[in-house]
Amino acid sequence: MIPLIIGILIGLLSGVISGLIPGIHSNTMAGIMLGVSPLILSYLGPEGMAAAFISLLIAHSFIEILPSTFFGIPDSGTALSVLPAHALTMEGSGEEAVRLSSLGGLYGIIIGLPISVVALLLLPGYQGYIDWFTGPVLILMMGLIIIGEDSPLWALVIFFCAGILGIFSFRFEYLTWSFFGGSSILMPLLTGLFGLSVILTSSQALIPRQRYNGLKIQSSEIIGAAIPGTFAGLLVGWLPGLSTASANAVVSAGIRYDRDKRQYLIATGAATTANAVIGIAAFYGIERTRNGVMVALSSLDLPAYPILLTVCVCASLVAYIITVRLAGCASFFSGIDGRLINTLVGGFVIFLCVAFTGPFGLFILACATGIGLVPHLLNLSRVTCIGAVTLPVILYSLGFGGF
Repeated sequence: MIPLIIGILIGLLSGVISGLIPGIHSNTMAGIMLGVSPLILSYLGPEGMAAAFISLLIAHSFIEILPSTFFGIPDSGTALSVLPAHALTMEGSGEEAVRLSSLGGLYGIIIGLPISVVALLLLPGYQGYIDWFTGPVLILMMGLIIIGEDSPLWALVIFFCAGILGIFSFRFEYLTWSFFGGSSILMPLLTGLFGLSVILTSSQALIPRQRYNGLKIQSSEIIGAAIPGTFAGLLVGWLPGLSTASANAVVSAGIRYDRDKRQYLIATGAATTANAVIGIAAFYGIERTRNGVMVALSSLDLPAYPILLTVCVCASLVAYIITVRLAGCASFFSGIDGRLINTLVGGFVIFLCVAFTGPFGLFILACATGIGLVPHLLNLSRVTCIGAVTLPVILYSLGFGGF
């Protein structure tokens, strides 16, 4: 038990660090941990090391909402949730936004764990059909989102523009270089579409006083948002080639972030943690590594699946408490000059993109920011910009993988 507990603590600390620092993804931290794995293995063994990796993944899934909420900086898993979360901050409810997302994340674990066990037992034999199913599901999902916009034609144009940029980015990702080690081209792509473009058009006034007066949402609404969010995360987590950002897009098909901010945050929080849980099941069931943490885990002598489920539960409870405690610091941002914050954050994300992806990443950031500004100018939602991720996956799943 002691190696498992120490491993959980190491993973939680690593997840807090990667979640709080924009640009440091859980995959990056997993690579660092893998580099020192001989030292950790000598003390904790493979079970303790596996516990550290799983706890890292879970903690990051909870903590990553904090930079999105207070600074408007998206991570790959918070590309869409940054919009309602930061909007609530500008209404003085940043702490509530974090609490909602964290509560959704906890529901994602509670609901997602038993379903992931069932998926592990039943789905591997049908994986060939499931892989084919990915493209039609995404086409249906994005079709519903586009039709639901005030101007479906412009929404379709934005979707394809973002999708073409996504295809171009992934096709030439090898052009990136980094001062601090490799990073995904998703960083400048999603930062431009959902981060920098939002910063450029956001309010320049003082950040209002942050107060927490309880959750302004009914219990029935919480459950009603957590259940579809969890199923979106589970669906995307098992289907090939999809990410948490895709799960957020699935959620957007039923819950609009610009109309139901609080429900959307709960749903995306649940989708994020459910995606992490089902990723573990997919790794055991069909040997498919969905993220860098799973790749790192594949290098170990794996412990029994029930052990990792226990680690998930323990890490989730602690990560939830840490996230809520950190959200209590929201009052610190009260009265800060919005123009100053936007300038500093904008400069910081540009620096991060250059540092982690080089000139090519900066070029992608500029193009993505331009596309991300279009929905604001046309008074449309930015959800169709997720075509940067979904269109390449649709083409790949339909057999056009050579783009």
